[in-house]
Amino acid sequence: MIIGESNHARAVAGTSPAGPLRGRTVVITRPVGSGAGLARKVRALGGLPLLLPGLALREVVDKAAARREWQAACAGEVLIFTSPAAVRYAVALAPPRTAGLVLAVGQGTARALRRHGFNDVRAPQRQDSEGLLALAELRELDGRAVALISAPGGRGILRTTLAERGAALREVHVYRRVPARLDRRHVDAVRRLSASASLLLSSAESWHNLATALPPDALSRLCATTAVVSSERLAGIAAAAGFARIRQAASAMADDLLAAAMGK
Repeated sequence: MIIGESNHARAVAGTSPAGPLRGRTVVITRPVGSGAGLARKVRALGGLPLLLPGLALREVVDKAAARREWQAACAGEVLIFTSPAAVRYAVALAPPRTAGLVLAVGQGTARALRRHGFNDVRAPQRQDSEGLLALAELRELDGRAVALISAPGGRGILRTTLAERGAALREVHVYRRVPARLDRRHVDAVRRLSASASLLLSSAESWHNLATALPPDALSRLCATTAVVSSERLAGIAAAAGFARIRQAASAMADDLLAAAMGK
């Protein structure tokens, strides 16, 4: 089932009941408008996708100021992109022109950068902030001009650690994250979830928003599913939330999350 579809047949079109997911519901928490590709993969594997976004992405309020900051960042020595959305919103402000070192938190972000003409991109094997900070290029930053391309908020581990290592840090906020609006259809769909369902989770902020927005009975039903998380940190968050069954994927990439959902 996909929230927003008026016809259940359309929602499950293309589902193969003999696929590895065999009619199981997979809850997708990607931001509003960004879960369609993952939903198609779920259907191709025989599953039933349920879009339950915890976040919505928005442009910054002052685009002119953000454009100036972005263009100034391109003149720096190191550019760090925290998500595919950071890439998308940055290049929408102005064409990317930089001779600096370009780093991505994960492979999804690296692919987005390459699609926009960044050919030499480094990304860590461990696809999170800690993995990025372990890269040799970021170990000693005394006085180097480093730009963090992101949205306001987040854990802050990148900005704090980069500053501690001596970077001349410039934070460039090219988009905003806001809580997604859930309506009765979302809540009712969660209440109908069976224990065989899986929840794909790659953002602590998304989970916090969902946990805040859902009524207690719906939240309890969601926590009775299997949490498929993209990092050890999210596994801890899921355990603290009450999930009894947790699987950790190799990364936040769609194929890795689905492999974990299938028990691979």
